[in-house]
Amino acid sequence: MQKKAAEIGFDWPDISGVIDKVQEELDELRHEINNHSAKSLIQSELGDLMFACCNLARHLDINPEQALAGCNQKFYRRFNYVETRVSAEGKRFSDYSLTELDSFWDQAKQLEKLDEIDS
Repeated sequence: MQKKAAEIGFDWPDISGVIDKVQEELDELRHEINNHSAKSLIQSELGDLMFACCNLARHLDINPEQALAGCNQKFYRRFNYVETRVSAEGKRFSDYSLTELDSFWDQAKQLEKLDEIDS
């Protein structure tokens, strides 16, 4: 749909407009969440945000499905690292605060960066 609209000139001239639209949709979603709006309104705003993100991907010439698949793989690797750390300590997730678990997550991110540098 976005490509068709762009073909007839209904598109932003540069990426800054697309980024602004993503932010606008995020703000609208936040507003509905903060107002405890009906789930249908929140769902609609979330859909608008996702649509805007897909439009951003189109402007960046990135396949949004591939970007999401890569994100899922990255999440899996990092979460697996957190699980491994928790297990190595002989504890359960409930034994840690969210801050402590986040520190393991951050360690996983740092290790990925080091792996990228070494590659």
